[in-house]
Amino acid sequence: MLAILFFVFSTLYTEILWYDQLGFLSVLTTQWLAGGVMFLVGFVAMAVPVWASIEIAFRWRPVYAKLNSQLDRYQQVIEPLRRLATFGVPAVLGLFAGVATASRWQLTLQYLNRTAFGQTDPQFGLDISFYIYDLPFWRGAVGFASAVVIVAGLAAIATSYLYGAIRFSQREVRISKIARIQMAVTATIYLLLQAVSIWLDQFATLANSSGLITGASYADVNATIPGLQILAGIAVLVAVLFIVAAVIGRWRLPIIGTALLIVSALILGSLAPWVVQRFQVDPSERTLEQEFIQRNIDMTRDAYGVADVEETPYEATTTAEPGALRNDAATTANIRILDPALVTKSFQQLQQFRQYYQFPDHLDVDRYDIDGQVQDAVVTVRDIDIDALGSSATWYNQTVVYTHGYGVVAAFGNQRSGDGQPVFIESGIPSVGQLGDFEPRIYFGENSPAYSIVGGPEGSDQIELDYPSGEDGASQTYTTFEGDGGPKLDNIFKRLVYALKFQSEQIFLSDAVNDDSQILYDRDPAERVSKVAPYLTIDSDPYPSVVDGKVVWVVDGYTTSANYPYSRVQSLSSSIADTYTPTPAYPVDDINYIRNSVKATVDAYDGSVTLYAWDENDPLLQTWQKIYPSTVKPISDMSGELMSHVRYPADLFKVQRSILGQYHVTDAGSFYSQEDAWTTPNDPTSSSTSPTLQPPYYLTLQMPTQDDPSYSLYSTFIPATQQSAESSRNVLTGYLAVDANAGSTDGEKSGDYGKLRLLTLPKDDTIPGPGQVQNSFSSDPAVSSALNLLRQGESQVISGNLLTLPVGGGLLYVQPVYVQSRGETSFPLLQKVLVSFGNKIAFENTLDGALDSLFGGDSGANAGDENVIPTDDTGGGGTSEIPTDGGTTDPGTGTTDPGTGTTDPSTATPAPTLTGDAALTQALADAQQALADRDAALKAADWTAYGEADARLKEAVDRAIAASQ
Repeated sequence: MLAILFFVFSTLYTEILWYDQLGFLSVLTTQWLAGGVMFLVGFVAMAVPVWASIEIAFRWRPVYAKLNSQLDRYQQVIEPLRRLATFGVPAVLGLFAGVATASRWQLTLQYLNRTAFGQTDPQFGLDISFYIYDLPFWRGAVGFASAVVIVAGLAAIATSYLYGAIRFSQREVRISKIARIQMAVTATIYLLLQAVSIWLDQFATLANSSGLITGASYADVNATIPGLQILAGIAVLVAVLFIVAAVIGRWRLPIIGTALLIVSALILGSLAPWVVQRFQVDPSERTLEQEFIQRNIDMTRDAYGVADVEETPYEATTTAEPGALRNDAATTANIRILDPALVTKSFQQLQQFRQYYQFPDHLDVDRYDIDGQVQDAVVTVRDIDIDALGSSATWYNQTVVYTHGYGVVAAFGNQRSGDGQPVFIESGIPSVGQLGDFEPRIYFGENSPAYSIVGGPEGSDQIELDYPSGEDGASQTYTTFEGDGGPKLDNIFKRLVYALKFQSEQIFLSDAVNDDSQILYDRDPAERVSKVAPYLTIDSDPYPSVVDGKVVWVVDGYTTSANYPYSRVQSLSSSIADTYTPTPAYPVDDINYIRNSVKATVDAYDGSVTLYAWDENDPLLQTWQKIYPSTVKPISDMSGELMSHVRYPADLFKVQRSILGQYHVTDAGSFYSQEDAWTTPNDPTSSSTSPTLQPPYYLTLQMPTQDDPSYSLYSTFIPATQQSAESSRNVLTGYLAVDANAGSTDGEKSGDYGKLRLLTLPKDDTIPGPGQVQNSFSSDPAVSSALNLLRQGESQVISGNLLTLPVGGGLLYVQPVYVQSRGETSFPLLQKVLVSFGNKIAFENTLDGALDSLFGGDSGANAGDENVIPTDDTGGGGTSEIPTDGGTTDPGTGTTDPGTGTTDPSTATPAPTLTGDAALTQALADAQQALADRDAALKAADWTAYGEADARLKEAVDRAIAASQ
């Protein structure tokens, strides 16, 4: 028993040490104090009434009651334990009640510190805060009190029966006067509580979901709500009848009253609303429900922060006019051709260096000021991977040697090298690049070990592996952690409690642990923010940024509620599910209100957490700031450099696009008919066996209503009724983008940050959607021929993210195409770029080449030298028509550019002067040989030979396409 108690103590004590070191001990103590008080309230509120009920029934029992033999035996068994049962039963019930109420500490603290919203509901005229704080609290309190009364009443009945106050004699039930009074009073209290509960239920109708809308409908307002008000009055009347029964000793009136209450509940609660709905609403539903549909639309848009979306009709052209991109040069120059979901292997092969480092499966997109120009960048950190140590995975190595990752790796989003590799902004070990000087060590990351022990006295031997290189020919460099990142193990007692916590006696015995050692744990950035701000829902994608000489994780936190009146309820985890975010098996996180109220940072070196009040006007955040004072800093404390890296969070955007798919319609009549419902298209490049939604993408782009390009997050819409149809039939109906750039290095928050812009496309035109464009890419003869050549041998072709941009008066699709050898050490190389505009596509080696081919040789961007480092404009590809119905292109009507690029004669085979079938045969043979040479060079990591073979392959493909025309 002592061992169990000490184990529990060690768990609690280590929590105190963790929060205290981080500077958020008040958060823990507030939780414990609130939970403890709620436990005591629940314990007393249950135990005392139950004890009092048993005690009254026993103390006022009939002394000379004649019992049957069976009850005599029961009394003989129970009597020796009566006193224990009198206190023990209420105590046990009180423990269960205390645990139940302790879990409701957040609801109680919110109610006690509630903040008004300053906005009222359209039905009762009450402030929204009543539904967020008051209603859940009082419904919970009434429900708990009802349970207490029922349990106390049952305990009184059992005691009275056991000691003869209630006796059954054939068809007659005899009840003593005291028992009668006790039962009547208990029933009265219960019915009064039910009256309050029924009265509160009328307000809960504003959160009901009836299929079409959320909130009180016509039938609710005209039948359900009045019925509940009448039922509450009847319940009070019946309660009075029970008091009368306690006085006069007759049960006829309360029994009749109870029957009346049950019948009334059936008529007023079920039958009357059904009659109104069936015979009054259904025949004229569109007219009668219009007011309530409008309430649902307005309140839903307010609750999800989309009420101010800027909606603009966009008459997208489908004809690629020469020079059409000249006005969108800045946008086309910043198109991200590097897919953060595909280049992980490239980063691993080029920047991992050792097996004990790792990169995440999906990299992040950020932006940096490079040489005075803001550039979109694909970024990640080089984190430690102790699972890859193999036979070296001893406790000592895992805990005190391999303690941290090292460095940031970043690549230009709109550039590639001549052979298709990323062009790095920051890379290498030690880190070199254009991001300036910063602390490169990653002690706190998304894949950090469960715990590490770091630090040591000044002048002691350094035993933490820093990075695998060193000065004077050394193969490794070691370091000692010098920050304040975790609790200190400065005495034997702390080492003992942590040995118990992590079930490792080595913490207590190892000579590597000394008085200056620190233990780092709970190192995931999202987990750290969640622990210090338990009221926040954490965004699924924290991202690293180099800020003020440090690597920090930027984490978005949301305040949410499921009690906003008339607002549509949806599962948060289901709303954010897409190709990159899995769908949960059992979603239980329903919400109908969300705000990105907090921006948090976690220092990747010392793990320090800073919370910033991003949405200072959010009433939920204001309430929690009263509960946890001084834990959240004002936005004015955020540095300018950090501000320049803060972005609009993807999870919030995905929730908002889910809502706008239906609630972009603001007219109640049109909303009722569901004639213009949209949905997010499925990701045409997803490799999943089941359809997954296309994720939103971060890009620097210029919407038609903007004067200049800005860092944005965008998504597209297709008709909801076509989601299950063939992807080739999907057409675009809307394009949603939000200004994701929070501000600049001057520290001022951007006025356009969070501005939602929605382009609505004409219904009488067919702009190809992502699925249709992807199908056209695959079925186009010229493109498919070139891709089939690239797939031969040991190579595979991988389609990158399909991007959509509103440029040239229409919508431009851009997709990078990667080629990867099937060898174990291979990685994808960006080799081609597919573009589509209207009913035309182009397939070239570079983005600018593809745009020039598509728009008649004048993209207007003049960014060719920026897209390929060094320039590798070898031509190839061409343009061909895309039928708007997604069918196969008729080669007889398409036009193809046989290749106008130039090739370095020193690295490419000259085209033989052949014609017809002979030229095609020769070109295919040359392509086959070039493929084999390129695969061999890739396996040997001979990049010079790889580039030469790749150039010959491209030239052969161009000749093959030309000969096939």
